[in-house]
Amino acid sequence: MYDVLILGAGPAGLSAAIYASRYGLSAVVIAKGLGMVAEIGDVENYPGIYPVKGQKLITKFRKHAKKFRANMVDDEILSIEKKGKTFTAKTRSSEFSGKAMIYALGSSKKKMGLKEEARFIGKGISYCATCDAALFRGKTVAVLGGANSAITTAIILSGFAKKVYIIYRRGKFRAAPSLTDKIRMLKNVEVLFNSTVTKIEGKSVLDAAVIKTKGKSRRIDLDGMFVEFGYEPNSALAKKLGVKTGKNGRIIVKNNMSTNIPGVFAAGNVTTGSNTFDQIITAAAEGAIAAYSVYRFLT
Repeated sequence: MYDVLILGAGPAGLSAAIYASRYGLSAVVIAKGLGMVAEIGDVENYPGIYPVKGQKLITKFRKHAKKFRANMVDDEILSIEKKGKTFTAKTRSSEFSGKAMIYALGSSKKKMGLKEEARFIGKGISYCATCDAALFRGKTVAVLGGANSAITTAIILSGFAKKVYIIYRRGKFRAAPSLTDKIRMLKNVEVLFNSTVTKIEGKSVLDAAVIKTKGKSRRIDLDGMFVEFGYEPNSALAKKLGVKTGKNGRIIVKNNMSTNIPGVFAAGNVTTGSNTFDQIITAAAEGAIAAYSVYRFLT
C-alpha cells in the first residue's frame, strides 16, 4: 500500500509526486499518456525555462519526479473507491491502494457539439495543432475560438497552412494582447468575428463548413478544422466517489487542496483553486500544496 495515490501526470500530479517523495511519502503516479501540456507548442511563461516546448517541459517534470523515486504507471484509470480508510484506484491492468489520494486528472478539450463532429475527428477535425499542424501544409484550415489557445493554434498553423481562418462568436478576442498582436502581422490569417460554424460537410473527410455571421450564412472550403473552445474538468471519477464539485464541474477545494472527503485532495485545473487561473505554474503550485497537506494528514 502506498501513502498516497496521485491520479494524473500533468504539472499538478508530478509536482505533487516530487513533494510527496521529499516528505518521505511513498507515492504512485497513475495516468495514461503525457497529458495536455505535451500538446502545447511554445511555453513562454514558465519561470527559468524560456521558451520551451510543452512536451519537453512535461518530460523534464517526469524525470524530476522519477529522480525522487516516485513510481510512474502509464495506464487508464477506470474507477476509484474508498473502503474504510483505504483508497483504491483500478486501471485496465492493475489495482493500487493508498492511505490518501491526490486527484489531478486535469481537463479535456471541449467539443463543438455538431452532429457530424465525431465522424470527422482525425479526418479533418483536430484538437491539437502541435500534433497535426504539419499535416495541413499548403492547405486551408479554420481555428474555432478566440482565447489564448485558439490564437496560439492559429499562429502555429500559419507556418504550415496556405490560409488560416479564425472563427469566433464574439466581436473581440479574449486572448492576451501579446498573442493578438502577432496575429495581426500574419498575412495568411483571416479573422471572422461574430461568427459560428453551423454545419460541417464532407464525404470521407472534411471539405467544407457553413459559417453564420450576423445572421448571414456562407460556405467555405476547408481541409481542416482545429477546435479550441477551452476545456472541461475531468472530474467524473471524483464525483462517483462523492467529491463535491461546483456548477462548472470543478472540484471544490479549500486552501490546503482538501475536498469534502477526508484523505482526498485535488490539484490543478480540475479544481476551484488558484481563482481558476489555469496555468502550468498554478497547477504545479497546487500539486505541491496538496502533497504537503497529505503529509500533514498522515502524520
